[in-house]
Amino acid sequence: MNTRENGSEQEPVIRDNRKIDPETGQAREAVKEKEQADQPAPAPDPASAELAAQLAERTADLQRLQAEYSNYRKRVERDRTAVKEQAVAGVLAGFLPVLDDIGRARDHGELTGGFAKVSESLEAATGKLGLSAFGAKGEPFDPTVHEALMHSYSADVTEPTCVEILQSGYRIGERVLRPARVAVAEPEEPVAGDN
Repeated sequence: MNTRENGSEQEPVIRDNRKIDPETGQAREAVKEKEQADQPAPAPDPASAELAAQLAERTADLQRLQAEYSNYRKRVERDRTAVKEQAVAGVLAGFLPVLDDIGRARDHGELTGGFAKVSESLEAATGKLGLSAFGAKGEPFDPTVHEALMHSYSADVTEPTCVEILQSGYRIGERVLRPARVAVAEPEEPVAGDN
């Protein structure tokens, strides 16, 4: 037993702070929680309440700043992607007349020899960048992707239909670079005397 300065004797307190109980081998989280629960809560201090309020305010400011920065990063990435897509579209738009000439040469059977290999390479390179041609004879007329240059009536169609492709259309993904220029035929108008 120890004798304190005031002369009273106290029994020593032995605390086992090991995290794992040597007998069971289990973690001792409950012991720490029990010890913390046994200790009385400190009296609220006006200075600590003010510090807690400042901490809450600074934490909210930090969270707001972090959210703003995250939104800024997302916006910059989105803008970077949009600028890249616009740049690729601008370059590919410059190749459209060349691709039209290649298509006309192919239609007339003049695409032979080395020029045929060059045209295939050019078409493959533009295809890798996402350029695709559209517009086929017989497909329904869609004013969002077709530009009607000629109009006629026909008994062979049941809805407005592209009967001739005058110039192919091109798109990158869902974005239309140039609409297909087509001749459109509609079903024949009924004659006034027919019922």
